[in-house]
Amino acid sequence: MRRLCMLAATLVRTKYFLNPNHSAPFAARLLTSHDSCQRVTFHLDATGRRRHMSSEAKKLRAEETIMDTKKKIGTHNGTFHCDEVLACFFLRQLAQYKDAEIVRTRDPTLLADCDIVVDVGGEFDPKRHRYDHHQRTFAETFHSLCPDKPWVTKLSSAGLVYLHFGHQLLAQLTQLKEDDKQLEVLYDKLYENFVEEVDAVDNGISQCDSEARYAISTMLSARVSYLNPRWNSKSQDTEEGFKKAMAMVGQEFLDRLDFYKSSWLPARQVVEEAVSERHKVDPSGQVLVFSQGGCPWKEHLFALEKQLQVETPIKFVLYPDQNGQWRVQCVPAGLNTFQNRLSLLEEWRGVRDQDLSKLSGIEGCIFVHASGFIGGNRTREGVLEMARRTLQAAAQSPANGDS
Repeated sequence: MRRLCMLAATLVRTKYFLNPNHSAPFAARLLTSHDSCQRVTFHLDATGRRRHMSSEAKKLRAEETIMDTKKKIGTHNGTFHCDEVLACFFLRQLAQYKDAEIVRTRDPTLLADCDIVVDVGGEFDPKRHRYDHHQRTFAETFHSLCPDKPWVTKLSSAGLVYLHFGHQLLAQLTQLKEDDKQLEVLYDKLYENFVEEVDAVDNGISQCDSEARYAISTMLSARVSYLNPRWNSKSQDTEEGFKKAMAMVGQEFLDRLDFYKSSWLPARQVVEEAVSERHKVDPSGQVLVFSQGGCPWKEHLFALEKQLQVETPIKFVLYPDQNGQWRVQCVPAGLNTFQNRLSLLEEWRGVRDQDLSKLSGIEGCIFVHASGFIGGNRTREGVLEMARRTLQAAAQSPANGDS
């Protein structure tokens, strides 16, 4: 190995220091040998003699080497928006980009030098890691790029990065394997309930066709926008605000991921078990029982009914409350509606305690909400009977199930 080092020194001396045409005859050149040469670092002067580098020179050279090899994430400068802030956060969580420099510019020359570019540049080319969505020809959605996914909202840079790197991102953050079914459930959930909103807002897509009844000004995209310099501020520097925005959206994403993984996803197993046991609760198969309250069941129930091909829709769920009493809650007609598949009996609504027990003929009644979506009883048997009476009445008079 020593001979290899000496040979390398001779080659360097011959090429760089004995060349009469060299522009700097006394310039020093580095020769750094690594493991095989025991990490010897020194200068060669014009005569070929070896002299050791100073510690400062070594440090400077090391920093230059790091800068030369550090990856770069490109995005636009000026006013920042939630989509590129979130896209940059996503990328920074990946092993290959965790130490990447974020280059905020619109200069094509500087962007060309970046390893990956988001939200600027006028290109969508995953093979070259170019993820812009502003060009006239761009109309991609999750569904158009992944036909097995249902979402048809036009993608922003956040959605593009999530689509292409989301599985890797979640595997990195959760330690689940990329082909784990639970990771796929989280992947879908986080797009539908976090990233898609950012895509829609950035692309100017309204939630409804008609005019909204009220404004929502506390959404993530709005909070990011407030971190830009005010129009009348003396300083219009956006760098500090961009960093704050990336920290904010990152923490919010991580908090949401933690909730879905630690709370929402385990609830799926609870709901699935309740669905499989429903005929033991009531022969109709339209009533579920949860042994513990607070379980986020609605989304899981709709998904599992479809997945398990449940023929008769489930109407009620029963669960204990924090006081050890029981609730009967109606299954809504959909995730985003206050209508129920079947509401508790109209004549019970707004009635409480003994008056309700006397009216219904069921002991232990506590209340039925005025809208009929939930009721209470002191016992499990009591709420089950409230559900059964409502099912029986609906069978005799189907019109009761329209609210």
